[in-house]
Amino acid sequence: MSSNLHPMLNVAIKAARVAGSIINRAALDVEAVRVTTKQTNDFVTEVDHAAEAAIIETLLTAYPDHGIWAEESGRRDGKGRDKDHIWIIDPLDGTTNFIHGFPVYCVSIALMVKGRIEQAVIYDPTRNDLYCSTRGRGAYLNDRRIRVAKRTTLRECLLSTGFPFRPGDAFQTYLQLIGDVMPRCAGVRRTGSAALDLAYVAAGFSDGFFELGLSPWDVAAGSLIVTEAGGLIGNFSGESDFLEQKECLAANPRIYGQLIGMLGKYSKFASAGDKAAVRQARTGKLGKTDDATAAEGADGTPTDETPAPKGDDAPF
Repeated sequence: MSSNLHPMLNVAIKAARVAGSIINRAALDVEAVRVTTKQTNDFVTEVDHAAEAAIIETLLTAYPDHGIWAEESGRRDGKGRDKDHIWIIDPLDGTTNFIHGFPVYCVSIALMVKGRIEQAVIYDPTRNDLYCSTRGRGAYLNDRRIRVAKRTTLRECLLSTGFPFRPGDAFQTYLQLIGDVMPRCAGVRRTGSAALDLAYVAAGFSDGFFELGLSPWDVAAGSLIVTEAGGLIGNFSGESDFLEQKECLAANPRIYGQLIGMLGKYSKFASAGDKAAVRQARTGKLGKTDDATAAEGADGTPTDETPAPKGDDAPF
């Protein structure tokens, strides 16, 4: 990694390492960590809050007029001439892994300027691995420049994803989606940390990543690191407007196009015909009742009235 780092990236790296130290200390006695449930299967810990506070303090000490968009504490606007600078923060991506002692989680920090990600850091505290990027300067893992994998045939590719885990998620739709993907690739993995999944795509450890239901802080930093490593990222239809669309697809350019061919029909931006075909196939294959189908919107995703999963509809 170049010793001539952008000053704002240097500050982000400092913030990520401070948060990583907090996380590593807590991991020594994870059973003592206080855990709160946001909703079913969605957790937050005192470590999330402490790490986020440390990140924000580090960033605002250096740039007091910058805005903040953080998972736990929400969004606050910037001020003055720096009002267009917004730090997007996930202090502990993979909280469920962390509270179980499963060592796959990370800190994710990105700087968005006028709607475009300009700086990015993903820090894996369990391995002391730092992924970072400044727009136009490439992507790095520690001191090594990284590039996306070169595979061009989907059947040879290892992909990563995230499983639905909240009540109201479109579990049956996801079963159908994963059923389309798995027979056509070498394997599918679920790490439990979308930010690390994107970092792994950038480093060439996996060939592609796709997931529904993500938030901006899950993907902001990883999006820049992927593109600076030569990859592509967007929504399931291949459009670049994905940050707040709750669907994300990333891969090297050749595999990206092949994945769009499979996943595009599951996008909220898919044609009405594709959405109808997905619903029809799901009803036929899974024997979904009319009532369950009616609980989903026209795009095949659940409405607010979708009941919590029971029995065969339970998450993985």
